[in-house]
Amino acid sequence: MDKEKQKIECDVLILGGGPAGLSAAIYCGRAKLKTVVLEEGVPGGQAATTYHIANYPGTSGVINGAELTNNMRHQAEYFQADIQSGVKVQEVNLISDKKVVKTENADYASRAVIIATGAQPRKLQVEGADTFKSRGVHYCATCDGPFYQGKRVIVVGGGNSALQEAVFLTRFAEQVAIVHQFDHFQGSKVAQEEVFNNPKIKIRWNSTIRKIHGDDKVSQVTVYNSVTGQEETVETDAVFVYIGTEPKSELFKGQVDMDEAGYIITDGEMRTKLPGVFAAGDIRKKEVRQAITAAGDGATAAVNAEKYLTS
Repeated sequence: MDKEKQKIECDVLILGGGPAGLSAAIYCGRAKLKTVVLEEGVPGGQAATTYHIANYPGTSGVINGAELTNNMRHQAEYFQADIQSGVKVQEVNLISDKKVVKTENADYASRAVIIATGAQPRKLQVEGADTFKSRGVHYCATCDGPFYQGKRVIVVGGGNSALQEAVFLTRFAEQVAIVHQFDHFQGSKVAQEEVFNNPKIKIRWNSTIRKIHGDDKVSQVTVYNSVTGQEETVETDAVFVYIGTEPKSELFKGQVDMDEAGYIITDGEMRTKLPGVFAAGDIRKKEVRQAITAAGDGATAAVNAEKYLTS
């Protein structure tokens, strides 16, 4: 006989436990609202896998991403927010006055929902990328970089994440090669200077990876140079990919408005078109995606959720 699912009611249900969701939980909990946070993985989101964050106010200057988000989690729990990790949402109904979110073990009901599911790394779409995922193809240097002590690794991308993680990987790898499709980086000047000043980092401009090779794990990649038109086989032990992100919004399609890329459209107060449904952080359509802006979104969404519940 199947185990009967739990029925859990709360004032505010927050989907996602990154900086946006945790900040929302702090504000909702402090407002004495019964608050539940559902996080599919480990609380902290992408910020938790960032080796260091150097632009978050209130720190000594640089803080480890996991430490920062753990602080947020503890603060939310101090205000009695119920943070549940490892919970995969299967179905949502946001249309009615009472919103319903279903998981494998429980059905949750609330009058207000804050969507803070964030974004996930965009996958590298080349032959071998899926085959060797977690066997040499990675999307988190903090998680997997230590496995490549004394090895050669490649970083794909040219934004802040690619540059920062390339520098981080030099703590372990003997050599780091950045493969970038343009002749310049898109990352900040500070991040670029760190890369240019690091003797362990080599840069392959105007280049893309065409194919990833190996037996049980990655051993080579085929690199194409768009200026010379030539392909080259490059020996490497791993490929770390930082080519942008895509929103984790599939569950909400057809219920809230989204742009063509799947980011949820809100007003400046984090309200979606549905009464009682808010969105915060990287899941939103916006220009700037940083831990600090996600936290601000979460606070704004929480304040407006409280106003909605008391109106």
